[in-house]
Amino acid sequence: MRVLGVDPGLTRCGVGVVEGVAGRPLTMIGVGVVRTPADAELGDRLVAVERGIEEWLDTYRPEVVAVERVFSQHNVSTVMGTAQASAVAMLCAARRGIPVALHTPSEVKAAVTGTGRADKAQVGAMVTRLLRLSAPPKPADAADALALAICHIWRAPAQNRLQRAAALHAASKGRTR
Repeated sequence: MRVLGVDPGLTRCGVGVVEGVAGRPLTMIGVGVVRTPADAELGDRLVAVERGIEEWLDTYRPEVVAVERVFSQHNVSTVMGTAQASAVAMLCAARRGIPVALHTPSEVKAAVTGTGRADKAQVGAMVTRLLRLSAPPKPADAADALALAICHIWRAPAQNRLQRAAALHAASKGRTR
């Protein structure tokens, strides 16, 4: 499975592509950051994020796009920019018919480090180890994007089994009525 992880942000949108399957060594295919100038108009920044995501989709052809689920923060302008960049990534994937998976920051941290309360340095260190890199990806947004992709690869098989079981259960209830 090839997954594009997206750590959404307006100034720095982390992107990383990881390939592999759960239980096997994973391979980093690409990592980077889509940047926009903080002083640019919002519409121009969103277009720049879109162009950057589209370029990653064209270049790496992922099967799934894993995006960090936006959660509430005290800084409303930060959460708005994150939500807007997240929506752009989801739109780009949906336009191409690529499935999108959302993972919370704590899910990603728990999957990669074993604890949902890990800090950025711990996530970067584990991403480096799991992908057998010589150094942690910089900036942290890039490492976070790889962590999202890793999280999805590891969690997708279990999530798919749960969804199938729930669908079968719902179907069997519908037949007995």
